[in-house]
Amino acid sequence: MTTIAIHPSVDHGVTAGVANFAGGTLTCHCAQDPVTVSIKGNVAHNHACGCSKCWKPKGALFSVVAVVSKDNLTVTANGKKLAVIDASAAIQRTACTSCGVHLYGRIENQAHPFYGLDFVHVELSAEKGWAAPEFAAFVSSIIESGAASPGEMNDVRSTLRALKLEPYDCLSPALMDALATHAAKTKGVLKA
Repeated sequence: MTTIAIHPSVDHGVTAGVANFAGGTLTCHCAQDPVTVSIKGNVAHNHACGCSKCWKPKGALFSVVAVVSKDNLTVTANGKKLAVIDASAAIQRTACTSCGVHLYGRIENQAHPFYGLDFVHVELSAEKGWAAPEFAAFVSSIIESGAASPGEMNDVRSTLRALKLEPYDCLSPALMDALATHAAKTKGVLKA
């Protein structure tokens, strides 16, 4: 279906999620003693992300990442193998130290508008029914990371649109509105 490989989970079309999906288990790529993470319920804001920090499978231009309440995420096996990649980053991406796969990214800063959310890659789950990707974020960042040249970007955006993943060079309008609302409330220019 696509002319440019975006990510293995969407390259042949985006699969719709299942209403009332109960969740599942994410598993790193280790053949022995894999790290597992249990997710209760479904994810939200699933999207293709071109940023230079998100984990991408080999050969993918984009990651596919979603959010879940941190209260709905539990490390269930081999958590001793997990480590935060960059403690100074807003999203504390936590990866398996053996295979390098990111299992979740947590916002620890209580003042951050996305505090309480964990970023996860549902492609690491054998269960089917997770919420489908809805848009593409940070599309231009694939130039910055060296994954694509400026001359390829029209084809990349056309491929994303063909997959019904509207490309943005930031987040989706709904998430940008949430960030702006949080900032306005913090500044006192918008009342709760």
